[in-house]
Amino acid sequence: MNNDPSSAPPTAARARIETVEAEITAAAERAGRDPARVKLIAVSKTFDAAQIEPVIGAGQFRFGENRVQESLAKWPGLKARHTDIELHLIGPLQSNKARDAVALFDVIHTIDRPKIAAAIAREMEQAGRAPRLLVQVNTGEEEQKAGIFPARADAFVKQCREEFGLKIEGLMCIPPLDEESALHFALLNKIAARNGLDELSMGMSADFENAVALGATYVRVGTAIFGKRG
Repeated sequence: MNNDPSSAPPTAARARIETVEAEITAAAERAGRDPARVKLIAVSKTFDAAQIEPVIGAGQFRFGENRVQESLAKWPGLKARHTDIELHLIGPLQSNKARDAVALFDVIHTIDRPKIAAAIAREMEQAGRAPRLLVQVNTGEEEQKAGIFPARADAFVKQCREEFGLKIEGLMCIPPLDEESALHFALLNKIAARNGLDELSMGMSADFENAVALGATYVRVGTAIFGKRG
């Protein structure tokens, strides 16, 4: 018997998605929030097109990827077959991948420095395509992790808007593994509020319920939908 969730038929994938959606709804209702404001991103990094198809077949249309190059190998074909797909870049972006990112992704969560903002602005103008944009904030101030530090977030959002002409819709964070994630979610919410930003991309399989309680509008869930990565 094959117990690998990534090879399960759409009916099994639908059951897993419904479980996550029910947990999101319950967390939102406990916090007095409208569950419809919380959007589920199925994180499909490392899974190939054949493993993603059952999840699409189960009705999921919003997916997240970490790497532009990996995404180019599988998503153009999937998007051609499933025209309602909404693809999110949730991993670090290099300026030399900006053109491909603008062409492929519908939402980019990881604008985090002026060089990237400038490259995205340039490629959007040239391509005539405008993916929705979020700024990544390194709430834990971890040197090895992407994202603008919190103390510079307000100025960077302003720079994106005024210097580069970018419409920033929200913020994204990935809390440190060894710290209470709720503290980081609350910080991101505070930064978003004072900058008039509506979208908060925060929370993964292990902590999305806390994220929903603290204002998440996008939660990024992989393991609970696709199973453990090899």
